[in-house]
Amino acid sequence: MLQDPRAGTAAQALGIAEALGEPFRAIPLGWSRLAALPLPFPSLWGLDAGTRARFSPPWPRLVISAGRRAAPAARWLRARGARTVHCMRPGPGAGDFDLLVIPHHDNPAPAPNTLPILGATHRMTAAKLTAARAEFPQFAALPGPRVALLLGALAPGAAARIGAQARALGGSVLATTSRRTGAEAAEALAAALAGHPHSLFRWGDAGPNPFVGLLGHADAVVVSADSISMASEALATPAALFLADPGGLGPRHRAFAESLVAAGEARWLSADATLFPRVPRNETTRVAEAIRERGFL
Repeated sequence: MLQDPRAGTAAQALGIAEALGEPFRAIPLGWSRLAALPLPFPSLWGLDAGTRARFSPPWPRLVISAGRRAAPAARWLRARGARTVHCMRPGPGAGDFDLLVIPHHDNPAPAPNTLPILGATHRMTAAKLTAARAEFPQFAALPGPRVALLLGALAPGAAARIGAQARALGGSVLATTSRRTGAEAAEALAAALAGHPHSLFRWGDAGPNPFVGLLGHADAVVVSADSISMASEALATPAALFLADPGGLGPRHRAFAESLVAAGEARWLSADATLFPRVPRNETTRVAEAIRERGFL
């Protein structure tokens, strides 16, 4: 498994590797200056010298990768006999991959080696959600319905609006900010939740990050729609899923949100939103099943 240095990209490939339940090795990738180029051929040129030194026989049977920069290295390993599974658009050489896992919101062209999915693959599982409920029992003491509120990058005004709409959904709010949420937005959220039963974890607070615990205890999940990763992970829960518009969504993120709404998996958050039934959906598991069905292992 080729591990991109960006956590969100790496999680897509790592989640598939874990879902297969087979022994695997992760190779952390470091980039050379050539990595920014759309290399049209199988190559390790985009990797730094230390990473290239890790590529040696025996060659793997299966390579899982994610992100355009990892694609030339995956193709290089395919030329040495490996089967290749790649998440996201690879740039040049799409036909060189045995399986391309591409989100519906990226409008993949139909092809025998393409598997469209909803959102992105991830590392969330039912077992992790169960374990997190036991690890964070304090959330069970808050009144229900419990609304997990997951915020990305947004302005203070948007944070206050979304916080007010989230508290209107239920008995308590279990909120967390992310590394992209500014201090002013976190303060605005805290003010919006004041006087309502809630828990607020600010990015960087001491103690374990309760993110999975929030999902495990949630009856509803509100995610700011700028975070494809968090919304995709929330799909693995049985909670009602609401997408909050933080303002300034680009075309790709809006297309992602609309793909969840069109599939009946999410609704846009509004002042009069109400909870609705859902069943868990794990696209990572579906990809792992497709890999096995195609005989790649």
